[in-house]
Amino acid sequence: MSGFGPADLLLWGVLPYVVLVLVVGGLVWRYRYDRFGWTTRSSELYESRLLRIGSPLFHFGLLVVIAGHVVGLLVPDTWTRALGVPDTLYHVTALSLGLVAGFCTLAGIALLIWRRRTTGPVFSATTRNDKLMYAVLVLAILTGLGMTVYFAGVELAGGHTQDYRETVSPWFRSVWVLQPDIAAMAAAEAPYKLHALMGLALFTLLPFTRLVHAFSAPVGYLFRPYVLYRSRDQHPAGAGQAERATRRGW
Repeated sequence: MSGFGPADLLLWGVLPYVVLVLVVGGLVWRYRYDRFGWTTRSSELYESRLLRIGSPLFHFGLLVVIAGHVVGLLVPDTWTRALGVPDTLYHVTALSLGLVAGFCTLAGIALLIWRRRTTGPVFSATTRNDKLMYAVLVLAILTGLGMTVYFAGVELAGGHTQDYRETVSPWFRSVWVLQPDIAAMAAAEAPYKLHALMGLALFTLLPFTRLVHAFSAPVGYLFRPYVLYRSRDQHPAGAGQAERATRRGW
């Protein structure tokens, strides 16, 4: 157990599996016993002007952030080098996209929280569960964006920062093969550890909050029957009623 201590063992060797059990178990429980609560609890009826701006800004930014995390955590640096992508180009691209996506996500969530706080009916529909979820979500965004801004500033000043693909990424991949590389994560810098903990907290809340809608996909929409739209009948009352009464079906 050289290279890490008991705290690292608990945080990076035990906690990820506790979170994984909570996520899977929570999703199964929620689907079985709270299927009607599996929703975003949309508040568009109460206010739509700010929602039309904040929601797309947040979701599109979040999609880019998620894509960046998937590439950064799951794709080893040896693969990108084998494809002819230099490390400098990779880091510049990752930092640039990360900054743009991070600011879009932060601006979107800030606008949504402002809307929720200042719109009476929306605020009245906000639960303690929602408030906890927003707090953890904002902390996860802030730690990730702050880390990106800091590292980008160091790189622009000609300094050197730790490559997360040598610490966080190997640990993340090792968790899924049930051989957690605790030493790799223990060697990561504090900002990476803080952001990872915020991510684990966010995943823990995911099945028990409105964030559960992230696991919903409108697959059935692709196979639904056609919806027929008909104009209002313009015939005067009483005319052709016998004929219309016999025409059944769609």
